[in-house]
Amino acid sequence: MNKKLKLDIDAAMRNDPAARTRLEVRLTYSGIKALIAYRRANWFYKHGYKLIARIISQNAKRKTGIEIHPAATIAPGVFIDHGAGVVIGETAVVETGVVIYQGVTLGGTGKDKGKKRHPTIKQGCVISAGAKVLGGITVNEYCTIGASSVVLQDVPAYSTVVGIPGKVIKQNGKKLPNLEQDKRDPVLDEINALKKRIEELELKVKQ
Repeated sequence: MNKKLKLDIDAAMRNDPAARTRLEVRLTYSGIKALIAYRRANWFYKHGYKLIARIISQNAKRKTGIEIHPAATIAPGVFIDHGAGVVIGETAVVETGVVIYQGVTLGGTGKDKGKKRHPTIKQGCVISAGAKVLGGITVNEYCTIGASSVVLQDVPAYSTVVGIPGKVIKQNGKKLPNLEQDKRDPVLDEINALKKRIEELELKVKQ
């Protein structure tokens, strides 16, 4: 447990420029507190004490605002920044080096069948604030999921995903040349249509 805690604190010190000391991180960071509670709950869950595990996880949720199912698989060295509103589902897998911001959901779609209902987040990924990664999909190594994106399909390694539903806009540091993006502004289109109609009506009035 101490070794895992050390790696979690290392991740916080590495990823948060506001982190001043290891003691401060240990005593005040809600993400660290949630991970400590998760690892305790996970131990009980694996040893068949599932009610105790759920009680621990729900108490942690009330104290930190972070809900992690005790059956989830979370490697040491994960950083949950701020953390309020983070939800990590039962069959989710989160590998080392992952950074998760507030409001992130690693959840199911409600339509999944079988054991793997939640996503796998591979090493070094960044899941930005408010993003939803849903279903038994895999976000491969060193991806960035943009804020408030909704990801429903597997994501190749070294990709950047944005939008609803999420689309890969960059891979291996390069923008995708064949990416089809709708650059139209529907509000501007409506305003232009109204302007054109007004001009037509003004012309009729003059005539």
